[in-house]
Amino acid sequence: MVEDITQDQWEDLIAKDTNAVILDVRTEEEVEDGFIPNMLNIDIRMGQGFLDEIEKLDKSKNYYVYCRSGGRSAQACTLMNQMGFETTYNLLGGFMNWNGEVAE
Repeated sequence: MVEDITQDQWEDLIAKDTNAVILDVRTEEEVEDGFIPNMLNIDIRMGQGFLDEIEKLDKSKNYYVYCRSGGRSAQACTLMNQMGFETTYNLLGGFMNWNGEVAE
């Protein structure tokens, strides 16, 4: 089940979640403009390469997924759910609207 969450919900959930993985599905170029700290980057535009990398991840973890505006991350969450991941959260508005901590 894909759950769309706001930045406030994201920060509340992640603060209490010891099983969290932050997944950035943007391109390398986009990541160079800044990213949410401690994320794992797998570019959804890699197509089959994206699916191959996702398949290697631990399905029992909770995935907090974001892209630039929320579209690709919603798609990534749907794909992950189809692959057997139980908990995926999609950041509404994406990195474009993120005003939390940013690393470069």
